[in-house]
Amino acid sequence: MRERERLITRIRQIRRSDAMAKARSPSPVPPPADEIEALEQRVAHLEQLVQGLQDSVHREALRHDRRITELEARTQPAELSRALSQDARERGL
Repeated sequence: MRERERLITRIRQIRRSDAMAKARSPSPVPPPADEIEALEQRVAHLEQLVQGLQDSVHREALRHDRRITELEARTQPAELSRALSQDARERGL
């Protein structure tokens, strides 16, 4: 029980010190306009990079989808049977 009381006391001290620090701190000064403009340019550049990445991922996903569809079609029983028959004819088996 003693440990619990010490913990509660410590938490209260931390809260009080945080509250006093917030009360003493001056209001934040807005950054200069040139810094804001530089950040806006960086964000715009990052947005372009993300859009390019999204486009690239989309194209790759479409390519994989086409490839998977093609492989599924080639492994259908009827298509597989036809391919094996054709291979046997070509080899003379």
